[in-house]
Amino acid sequence: MTQSAQTLSLLDHWQAAWPQALAVWSQFTRLSDPRLCQSSVAAAREGLSGSFAMIRLADQSVVVDLEGVHKLGLEDYAIEVLAHEIGHHVLAPANASDHYRLLARIRQGLPTLERHAAMVANLYTDLLINDRLQRQSGLRMHAIYQRLGAGAEPIRQPGVWALYLRIYEQLWQLERGALGVLVDESLFNTHAWLGARLVRVYANDWLTGGARFAALLLPYLHESAQEEEKALQQLHDTREAGLDCEPSGLIDFDADELTTPLHPAEDPLITDSEQDDSADNNAALPAQDVSSPGRGQRREPFEYGDILRAAGLKLSDHELAVRYYREAALPYLIPFPKRVAPQSLEPQMEGLEIWETGDALDEIDWLQSLTFSPQPIPGVTTLKRQYGLVPGAEPATRPVDLDIYVDSSGSMPNPQQRISYMALAGAVICLSALRSGARVQATLWSGKKQFLSTRGFVRDEDAILRILTGHFGGATAFPIHKLRETFAARSGQDRDCHILHISDDGITTLFDQDERGNSGWDVASMALARGRAGGTMALNLHGAWQTNNADYAKTLRKARDQQGWEIHAVTDLAQLLDFAREFARRHYGQTGGGKGR
Repeated sequence: MTQSAQTLSLLDHWQAAWPQALAVWSQFTRLSDPRLCQSSVAAAREGLSGSFAMIRLADQSVVVDLEGVHKLGLEDYAIEVLAHEIGHHVLAPANASDHYRLLARIRQGLPTLERHAAMVANLYTDLLINDRLQRQSGLRMHAIYQRLGAGAEPIRQPGVWALYLRIYEQLWQLERGALGVLVDESLFNTHAWLGARLVRVYANDWLTGGARFAALLLPYLHESAQEEEKALQQLHDTREAGLDCEPSGLIDFDADELTTPLHPAEDPLITDSEQDDSADNNAALPAQDVSSPGRGQRREPFEYGDILRAAGLKLSDHELAVRYYREAALPYLIPFPKRVAPQSLEPQMEGLEIWETGDALDEIDWLQSLTFSPQPIPGVTTLKRQYGLVPGAEPATRPVDLDIYVDSSGSMPNPQQRISYMALAGAVICLSALRSGARVQATLWSGKKQFLSTRGFVRDEDAILRILTGHFGGATAFPIHKLRETFAARSGQDRDCHILHISDDGITTLFDQDERGNSGWDVASMALARGRAGGTMALNLHGAWQTNNADYAKTLRKARDQQGWEIHAVTDLAQLLDFAREFARRHYGQTGGGKGR
């Protein structure tokens, strides 16, 4: 039989095995047909490389490289392999959200070796799935590992791959060495027993068991032989499982993530020992992470990004930051205020007039026309209604546009690495504005000629967040020309626009001279006059600026008293969130339809 005929026969065999593999989990299991690729090249086009099978959580699909299956000698294990991949969709991780949460817990148990989180998570879920398929469904999962190890030298040194196989021997009560592991160290065998116990104890609570499994593997990750790496990669079928998935619910720590992860040897549920008071106390200790001093209930953006990359998402730091701040802002969103416009006008019938040829045909009032004359003569006896306009019962409303300027000088954190309350407050206000129908112009600024801005007033959420999550970290010089050009071009026909500055005492550079020699005071005054909706400054200031004799304080008092800038000082950047939440209610809540919450 030719190779192409063999491949075709293999394809038919695996296609026929798919319904049986689905039924292993339940007769009601429904997934789209698998992508059975007849060549490794075709599999690579589906995103599969390194392994012979993979899953995608975005479209709940299974991809198999049949050429790779043939090379590994697994042609006769179609039901086992397919049922295993289905298990990733049904049991663990099952969905993208739990996949991210598991990776977060695995990383917690791998201090300094977090880069191995994706591989460890894959081994852990494989153990959960294979143990169930071997014991409850009677599938030949052990034979797959025997086939993968056929012809290889027995493993005589402890390592991740050796421990992984010995755990299976413990789970399935196989003879020692049945899967090719001939390591006799007592500690190694104890760890294998602990791993097997962990799989059984946490089979229905596998998220909790994730950090414990990682702690068990941690000592074996420091030294990995090349042969081990190759074997592990062959089975890594969740490497890019989260690709194209939209993350949610990941920016905040789950409650159990804030406790020190237990090693299985210290877990009384695994060891069947009685839990003493000291164990209770240790379990309640907050997790220590020297890389994140003072961490609270929210992840830092870099941690968020590391988890998503481990799940297979291929995004830049900036793209990850956009997703982070969008999700972080959602709980705080409020309807942006709408200012009252002149009262809406409603049509009211005032009488009848002759309908003439050339008028719209649907304007003819046939009842009145036939009443006037039973024989309608166009332009003579045909009538139409005449309407006038009267004030409506409800006032019309219109959203207020927003022109926001966010400081990104050296005194501000990089929002792509650490949480920036400047960026978060801006995201809350901007997304609230968009929700109401307003348009937003966002500008990020630092030193001279260091500024980024949206292309005018836009309703593009991603474009605005990309600006807010950028970073300069340079000197401090407000882009006066940007404010000047924005409002010099606005006319009385444009909607009212509120100007918002989020900064610190560096905002006083707004009142310097611009590149043309114009006074910043004149530019600011012109902008307020043409914006017609006022201006606000939310500033991170230390000390009582209203009584301080420092130059910046005098400038701010002048801006408040002479130009009407509304200045809100916060002593902690985190307070900017409170400002953002109350912004609409404080300024517009009583004047329009957009009431704050």
